[in-house]
Amino acid sequence: MPGPIFHMLAGAPAPVAPYSHAVETDGWVLVTGQLPTDPDDDATPLPDGIEAQTHKTMDNLRRVLAGLGLGFEHVLQARVFLTHFERDYAAMNAVYASYFPADRRPARTCIGVTALARGGLVEIDFVARRP
Repeated sequence: MPGPIFHMLAGAPAPVAPYSHAVETDGWVLVTGQLPTDPDDDATPLPDGIEAQTHKTMDNLRRVLAGLGLGFEHVLQARVFLTHFERDYAAMNAVYASYFPADRRPARTCIGVTALARGGLVEIDFVARRP
């Protein structure tokens, strides 16, 4: 049985730490948490506000999934990290929910944290599975 595949994907956001964009084994795909960075220009400031940052984060996750030939329909689990949990929870949920059909939302955990890399307000990671 082959070992895991460590994916670094062209067009995905530049890593902010030493990691792979995704690691795949036996059809399971673990997607590293993405921030609201600009994948086309890493020097661009993060967008203002939780709504814009959530959209950018989800768009970055879409890029990683697309680079693997996958989409949001393959996502089984998500973890969301928020630096201002009570303030941003409802607004983040409204944006996040728009990316998944109401009858096919992944299992999810949402955690309040003290800080995220690059001063982000939100970071999201995924577990996906190939059909």
